[in-house]
Amino acid sequence: MEEVFVEGFGVSLSKKSERLVVKKKGEVIFERPFFDVERVIVSTEGATISSAAIHECVKNGIPLEFLSYSGAPYASLISPQLGGTVKTRREQLLAYGDRRGVELGKAFATGKLKSAANNLKYYAKYRKGTDRAAYDFLYRRVDGIGDLARQVAEIEGLSCVDEARGALLNAEGRGAALYWEGVKRMVPDFLGREGRGATDLVNSLLNYGYGILYNRVLSAVTRAGLDPYAGYVHTDRPGKPSLVLDLIEEFRHPVADRAVLGLLGTGFKVGMDGEKLDEKTRKLTAAKVRERLAVRVTHRGKKHTLENIIHSQARGVASFVRKGALYKPFVGSW
Repeated sequence: MEEVFVEGFGVSLSKKSERLVVKKKGEVIFERPFFDVERVIVSTEGATISSAAIHECVKNGIPLEFLSYSGAPYASLISPQLGGTVKTRREQLLAYGDRRGVELGKAFATGKLKSAANNLKYYAKYRKGTDRAAYDFLYRRVDGIGDLARQVAEIEGLSCVDEARGALLNAEGRGAALYWEGVKRMVPDFLGREGRGATDLVNSLLNYGYGILYNRVLSAVTRAGLDPYAGYVHTDRPGKPSLVLDLIEEFRHPVADRAVLGLLGTGFKVGMDGEKLDEKTRKLTAAKVRERLAVRVTHRGKKHTLENIIHSQARGVASFVRKGALYKPFVGSW
């Protein structure tokens, strides 16, 4: 199935018979049957979409996802019929006030920390014989992150996630500081991690990659019948999809970071249009993240794409809150 990535001004999406047609300045640049389209990502403010195309996408279960030029997701359109059963959402909300919320919070934090450590291990192994000082520097950070993961595992005796949140956020924050120190050692142009609004090259790439990943997690959470706004570690706030932000932590490092750092490692010259990435760079970054999502890795004894694992983990959260099935975090390999 084809993923349609729409970029640039003067682009239109319409329906012709049973096919999705993308035109630029009146010329057809893409045409495919709707049943052969997996998702549509719109990363431009200069596109028009017909209501017939929107209706056909919804009817075929094709998500329409919208990103700003910085990669920040601002809208997602998906069929309400893909939302699962109300029982899952009821149990998800109840889990916030009991031990289930604590266990999920611990799992999300553990997945984030262990994946961060494994990402540094991945880059360290290529430096063992060529730059021993960098190798040792990275492994000191790996060891520190490992200690924090063990501290999270030892959190016990708490009855709800409100009681555990401080310890979880503290461990995540300290782990992130160690991780980004390691990245800074590998990428000289990287001055430190900045989120929304960053204008430097490396953070702009990372934020754009996270935006693409965010929509994948949002789609998975919705399809699993979960409420994307009812999370556990991230606190409640109007318009804040807390559960998406919880679950995405398991995948930031193995998906977006690996794609972006790999792109930088090729010597690619990042192009900027003012304070935002230029069109060529956005297209290439999106392609690299999509390539990474298609990579097959071992998960629970079998090979799966990272994209499918995101859906599997979302379904795992739903099964845990609804039936008590053990939830294990995804940890990226190295």
